[in-house]
Amino acid sequence: MKPYVLGIDIGGTNTVFGIVDARGVVIASNSIKTAKHPKFEDYLDELHKEAMRLIEANDAVDKIYGIGIGAPNTNYYTGMIEECANLIWETPIALSKMVSEKFGIPCAVTNDANAAAIGEMTYGAARGMKDFIMITLGTGVGSGIVINGQVVYGHDGFAGELGHIIVKRNNGRICGCGRTGCLETYCSATGVARTAREFLEIRTEPSSLRNLPIEDITSKDVYDAAMSGDKLAKEVFDYTGKILGEAMADMTVFSSPEAFIIFGGLAKAGELILKPIREAMDKNMLSVFKGKPKVLLSELKEADAAVLGASALGWEAK
Repeated sequence: MKPYVLGIDIGGTNTVFGIVDARGVVIASNSIKTAKHPKFEDYLDELHKEAMRLIEANDAVDKIYGIGIGAPNTNYYTGMIEECANLIWETPIALSKMVSEKFGIPCAVTNDANAAAIGEMTYGAARGMKDFIMITLGTGVGSGIVINGQVVYGHDGFAGELGHIIVKRNNGRICGCGRTGCLETYCSATGVARTAREFLEIRTEPSSLRNLPIEDITSKDVYDAAMSGDKLAKEVFDYTGKILGEAMADMTVFSSPEAFIIFGGLAKAGELILKPIREAMDKNMLSVFKGKPKVLLSELKEADAAVLGASALGWEAK
């Protein structure tokens, strides 16, 4: 049997790929910009070129058993990206088929957050857990729901899109999915930047963020300002964490998870976002669940969880 698989995590901003062995060791990894090419075919050309360069550099030519991919709104059953708010390409895309044909290697795909959940369950903070919810805070908000040790896909492969539960029914923010008030418009990295811009426009107190062009503010700018003691920036994280914590209290009623695992760029904010999440969860939790679900940060390196989870699919590829 060939000793490696190629795990690929397609995010809204970056695509990370790595060669992984049967023990879950990432032998080598690299990345490309996801949105660099307006056409998926051109993106696939670059992905193939850079992945093959990595494979050749690590003496893995003809040693890749399969390819596993985690990508936004990707259907485990059909191998398709049906539609996606955070990718620029025209959909649907026959992801599994096109990648398999390009590389000449079998390929299996799933939602990026499901891939991260599989990685966390196998190698990270969810080891030994049978019931947990992975929340990925990146360009959007993704989720992977694990019940009784199994990722929940639903009857059509689309279950678990918790980033698109509506948290504000009236006058909510417009989401890339076409609806208004979705969780990801408030609790993603782009949502944090959006909140900061709104706060700066409607409030008058001083903030170091006012020194930046308002349209260029990123979640990292907000984080840096908060860490340096900026009051308005801290309140952005309080607002974000409160909305996410309220939503997580609602999610608990659905599957009674042992833990929520927080993953992705915003997870780096640590207690800045975890403290308001926990407070809002506790305040809004149904009494029978109070104090039960843990809120944990991913134990895996940001790139590795999704790559490792995707790579686990590579062993199943046919």
